[in-house]
Amino acid sequence: MKLFPKFIILLALLVPFGAHAAFEECKDLFPSKQIPTSGQAGRDLCFDSFAIYYSPTDKKPIYTVEKLSREQLLAPHPRRSNQFYEEARLPLTERAMLSDYRGSGFDRGHNAPAGDMTNERSMAQSFSLANMMPQARQNNQGIWAKNVEEPTRQYVKRAAGDVYVFTGSTGNNGSIGRGQVTIPSHLYKLVYDPSKNLAWAYWIENTNEATMSPPITYQELVNKTGIDFHLPLNGEAKKLQQASAEAKPNKAVIGGWYPIFFDDYSNAKLDQLLNSIKEGRVASVQIQYDRNSELAKKIASQIQSQSPIIPSLIQSSPPDSAGITYERNRVTAIVYSK
Repeated sequence: MKLFPKFIILLALLVPFGAHAAFEECKDLFPSKQIPTSGQAGRDLCFDSFAIYYSPTDKKPIYTVEKLSREQLLAPHPRRSNQFYEEARLPLTERAMLSDYRGSGFDRGHNAPAGDMTNERSMAQSFSLANMMPQARQNNQGIWAKNVEEPTRQYVKRAAGDVYVFTGSTGNNGSIGRGQVTIPSHLYKLVYDPSKNLAWAYWIENTNEATMSPPITYQELVNKTGIDFHLPLNGEAKKLQQASAEAKPNKAVIGGWYPIFFDDYSNAKLDQLLNSIKEGRVASVQIQYDRNSELAKKIASQIQSQSPIIPSLIQSSPPDSAGITYERNRVTAIVYSK
């Protein structure tokens, strides 16, 4: 058993990552399907409504991207899940942990905001720690929410078509937790409207005392971050749009996993999961719980007794936070698709 942790670390080191992200399952989220170029090595993670280029060393996003529309943001939105969880698709040595943020004094700041999500599944996915950055608390709940995220949504609601939004952070002001999650010095949100061939960026210090300044230009953001987002500006839009139209359609956007919430024991939900397993569509199941270990073990036992899959049990107890109430008796089954 002593060799097992060493084997896991070795396995994680053997899994490649690089500076050229593929995003094969979610290129439609990018303007003209053009993937940004960054000198930072990372992993590409596709979710249903957003994508993340993730830094295994900083343990936070290098950037996230969303494709938003007026119809999307005017649609009914689900209730915030507030169920933060560790991203199990990442090797253990590269994950941010719930314990890293506990007692750190920093918020788990969304890159792709929960307020942009239009269904329960996307809402749940947005609480992955892979989507979080250590953010100054008053910054997250004040200037960032009110003067960056909300004005961006208001602009999208007035736009003629799809608007692409990149969010990320840069700089190093130390780290939090045993996992040493990097505290960024600056946060940014890049907004690109293809219908107007227009782009601008918010650039904010990651402090509680941060003040608003006028938006910066796209080129200024590229210079500050070292990321070329390949936006089709200055006459390049038509050429890239034509190339995109001629390209073969990508596969549907698939996050690779989905959550099933259990507030109590549900035969219907279990039967649906077991049917998916029998049809060969499930690779593994992870059962996450906070206080309700009895329900978690019962669900795991039923899955194990009626299928070849042995679920893993993980207890995740998010730290208390002002203004947020956690559903601590809820059990979540994270189902990983084949």
